[in-house]
Amino acid sequence: MQCLGKGRVLWGIFKSNHSLNLAPQQLHHQHVSGVGASRWNDQEKPEGFNFASHVLDYWAQMEKEGKRGPEPALWWVNGQGNEIKWSFREMSDLTQRTANILMQNCGLQQGDHLALVLPRVPEWWLVTMGCIRTGVIFMPGTSQLKAKDIHYRLQESKAKAIVTTETLAPEVDSIASECPALKSKILVSDQGREGWLDFRSLIKSASPEHTCVRSKVEDPMVIFFTSGTTGLPKMVKHNQGLALRSYLPSCRKLFQLRTTDVLWCMSDPGWILATVGCLLEPWTAGSTVFIHHLPQFDPQVIIQTLFKYPVTQCLAAPAVYRMILQQKEANLKFPTLEHCSTGGETLLPEEQEQWKSRTGLLLHEIYGQSETGIACGVSRGMKTKLGSMGKAIAPFEVQIIDDKGNVLPPDTEGYIGIRTKPVKPVGIFEGYENNPEKNSEVQCGDFYNSGDLAKMDSEGYIWFKGRGDDIINASGYRIGPSEVENALAEHPAVAESAVVSSPDPRRGEVVKAFVVLTPKFQSHDQEQLTKELQQHVKLVTAPYKYPRKVEFVPELPKTVTGKIRRSELRRKEYGLK
Repeated sequence: MQCLGKGRVLWGIFKSNHSLNLAPQQLHHQHVSGVGASRWNDQEKPEGFNFASHVLDYWAQMEKEGKRGPEPALWWVNGQGNEIKWSFREMSDLTQRTANILMQNCGLQQGDHLALVLPRVPEWWLVTMGCIRTGVIFMPGTSQLKAKDIHYRLQESKAKAIVTTETLAPEVDSIASECPALKSKILVSDQGREGWLDFRSLIKSASPEHTCVRSKVEDPMVIFFTSGTTGLPKMVKHNQGLALRSYLPSCRKLFQLRTTDVLWCMSDPGWILATVGCLLEPWTAGSTVFIHHLPQFDPQVIIQTLFKYPVTQCLAAPAVYRMILQQKEANLKFPTLEHCSTGGETLLPEEQEQWKSRTGLLLHEIYGQSETGIACGVSRGMKTKLGSMGKAIAPFEVQIIDDKGNVLPPDTEGYIGIRTKPVKPVGIFEGYENNPEKNSEVQCGDFYNSGDLAKMDSEGYIWFKGRGDDIINASGYRIGPSEVENALAEHPAVAESAVVSSPDPRRGEVVKAFVVLTPKFQSHDQEQLTKELQQHVKLVTAPYKYPRKVEFVPELPKTVTGKIRRSELRRKEYGLK
């Protein structure tokens, strides 16, 4: 994103006061049955649903009729004092233009796959909504991906298009010839690039009129790539039900958003929490999505932003709140902040107490996965129990189960399970694309087995205990150990390695690698070698996966069949027997 003058709007499509350059009669928003007009209850499931027409266009119509206030739909800022504010009418116009780009310039059709690898820039929302309008399946990815990661995603998904920035365009070009399905490359930049479509130029001339696809609830909408303990990331496919779930009354109780609320969700755009927290939840309620570009998390910038802007709700990983608490500011009483939610990793009870003491606000825990969206949470106004991540959110029925799918009694540790039989609830994933073995693995009796360990009390409150496998949750990033081990294996110094989580006072947990060196490197300076291995991982895969701790060992603990016992190493790290 190039610098914009303060108060200016991207591309000059709209005037600085955000009124449309188009005459009112040129806007053709069909009056649809939407959020304020018709609500489905938790038991009903409509045959057809499309978030663009049922939600975004509904609020655009409400603005046109003067039935919604002047609050923007999207409010974007960066560290240079630049701002963009778009109303729902402007978002409807821009996303219809985007839909036409996808169909006319890229030749995409309903069911095609598009890789969306952007940082926190306004175009992420335009492309996402353009995909939903056309039925193109969008696949978000963090902008920290490297060529190897992108290559895998494009090949595995057979994506026909990719949208990214000038930073990642060279990485894409380096592997594009090995991805025959890829037909269109779309660049979000003020600088053109040979072989790429210029998004910002195209949107100026694109038609603002587009007929939204009449999607069914079962039609696929989005694919998330999620880390696993073995192999490369899995493709988690969700249908339109993920968006419909944010529409249901029971789900609205979690955040209880109003049209006057300003929600700041700090999730990376590559994760499901961004799709839910930066798009589906706030816009279903007609609230404002607030976004700070934040190329890197800086607690001072976050604190300053919460004092400067009228943010009423905040959603972030525990590591963000932890970093804020570690600052020396005496005053953390943010003037407009009313509600705080957190998820993605374990929240310590003492951090909850500190946050309440210094801000006057509770931290409401939520829980979910790429497969489930938000499955459990402490709803606003709900009785809290320190350390608990709340209760199940309907229409999900959450139980604690054993590895056979049997429901366990209260206060017994087991796996978090979501009932999928006899009726699969709205909002849970369709399955792992092209991976029947993994689909069978997580189907446990009548339940989807999350692989996460927890306990539930007699009132239905759930306490998270940890992963049943070796997934690492570091500052909200979900990292599979095999991804890091594969990267380390490419370095000539590494004979073999084992990667586990390790406790960290700032981030909760971090990636640690136990490394067995090849004979040639055993006499090398270990401090220098640690830095070299860390840099190597950053270069060959997404930098957030690099091991912040490295320990060189003569051998790794293994089973009789030769499988590395990561659990033994993890217990050692946490001082467990």
